[in-house]
Amino acid sequence: MRVIVALGGNAVLKRGQAPDADVQQANIRTAVKTLARLALEHELVITHGNGPQVGLLAVESAADPNLTRPYPFDTLGAQTQGMIGYWMQQALQNALPGRQVLAMVTQTLVTAVDPAFENPTKFVGQVYDQEAAEKLAAEYGWTVRQDGPHWRRVVPSPVPRRIVETRLIRMMIREGVVVICAGGGGIPVVRDERGRLTGVEAVVDKDLTAALLAEALDCDAFLSLTDVPRVMRAFGTPHQSEIAHTTPHELRALEFPAGSMGPKVEAACRFVETTGDMAAIGRLDEAERILEGSAGTIVTPNGRWPLTSTL
Repeated sequence: MRVIVALGGNAVLKRGQAPDADVQQANIRTAVKTLARLALEHELVITHGNGPQVGLLAVESAADPNLTRPYPFDTLGAQTQGMIGYWMQQALQNALPGRQVLAMVTQTLVTAVDPAFENPTKFVGQVYDQEAAEKLAAEYGWTVRQDGPHWRRVVPSPVPRRIVETRLIRMMIREGVVVICAGGGGIPVVRDERGRLTGVEAVVDKDLTAALLAEALDCDAFLSLTDVPRVMRAFGTPHQSEIAHTTPHELRALEFPAGSMGPKVEAACRFVETTGDMAAIGRLDEAERILEGSAGTIVTPNGRWPLTSTL
């Protein structure tokens, strides 16, 4: 099968951990143990989050007295794509001797008139208490919002339309290359009136980008892997329960937090509705069991996996 994996940001940096390079590389080496096994059995494309990293660099850039203005978010996205991609590429090369692994810095096309630019919703960076968050907002001109018990910075998150380098990624897959791309949702770019690409101040949702890319690459399965075993119905209430096998129709009748599970569910639904193939949400270390149908929340057109006729 051709499989695309969207790694949650916790695969690189878990909440509460110090953002040291050694810590992040150790987390990646743990994640690669599962990814390498998938690569032995399937054509594999990997995307990853970058929220904590891009937020950290944004703080450092805003506080740097040597800069006339902070680095824009498209540039910070490129920096973190390169950094995390390098770590992941090296770890996979060490785990898969003889296989070709490529980390690509990729751009994601959005539209300049997307309403998201007027309504920032995408959480990035570290968590703060309300007082610290409001102080940073006043100092740097940020927009901050509550994220569960904490507060974080929010930035615009326009809808991804296309990954600019899609044809190149497809070529690499045909050559048997394990491709790491679209990190952090890809670098957000728009086309100007002359058709030229230019970066914009935004962060694209990585799961929506991964679903779009999975469709464009004719993937058979789209896995959104994080640190939760399954999507929960009525999460946080006495009536919560795990969802094992479901359909886009059933998921869309439920409500999920916009800042965490919501985008993953939306991405899974879009992929399945468009392609008729399988999407799943679950734990990274259970990826192989998810593909077998015995773990995770599996989303298919008829709620069955492997897919079977309903006639």
